[in-house]
Amino acid sequence: KSSLVFCSSTCNMGGPTINDKFPNIKGSTQDTESFDLYEYLGDSWGVVFMHPGDFTPVCTTELGAAAHLEAEFGKRGVKLCGFSCNDAESHKSWIEDIKVATGASVEFPLFCDPERDHATELGVLDETNKDAKGLPLTVRSVFILKPDNVIALMMTYPASTGRNFAEIIRVIDTLQLTAKHDVATPADWKSGDNVIVNFPLTDEAADEKFGKDGYTIVEVPSEKDKTLAKHYLRYTKDPVNPPKASSPTKTPFWRKFGKR
Repeated sequence: KSSLVFCSSTCNMGGPTINDKFPNIKGSTQDTESFDLYEYLGDSWGVVFMHPGDFTPVCTTELGAAAHLEAEFGKRGVKLCGFSCNDAESHKSWIEDIKVATGASVEFPLFCDPERDHATELGVLDETNKDAKGLPLTVRSVFILKPDNVIALMMTYPASTGRNFAEIIRVIDTLQLTAKHDVATPADWKSGDNVIVNFPLTDEAADEKFGKDGYTIVEVPSEKDKTLAKHYLRYTKDPVNPPKASSPTKTPFWRKFGKR
């Protein structure tokens, strides 16, 4: 019988959230009856992503996309774990469909939760969206876990909307970057783009960290003619993947839609 050990720093009836420790889900997958999430992840980052049910069209494309990108996740030290409210035999059959439909083999674990015990504890059931048996389906939640199994980021999609796995990889890049360096990432950031000097750093601390010429202060009206210990918007190069040569500043994609 599967079990769930829930560890949280706060009392959250809706399930774990950012900065909570993700539960160590134990039970079955398509390959084993003794799956242990913590044991599987070890000291890796993890992505646990929920599916409303097997043999559903959007989920079929999502699992195929994840399988195609598994090597990219692996480069970042990230392990994948799917989660669906069906048993192992159902998962095995569905995985065959996924392979034919998307050309990708699902090798990562697909957790089994046919009784919805774990989904209930995780707070991912949608009571307004039920299957043919009248049981609530899970929403398309994604949990990105740090190596200590603490939730770094959550995304939740409705059943009708497929997830963007390129975006999941992008946010992993920013989470891993900002975990090690005193920077933040701006809207639409991608690896190699300029980053923001971490807000808590004073300009003096930024000088020590990045060098006096190592970052640029954005001149904004609210700071004009003021003597400040800290300017709030400062850009510096990506410390992990700096540009090889200077290039013009990119125009944010949203500029294409015009001003409102």
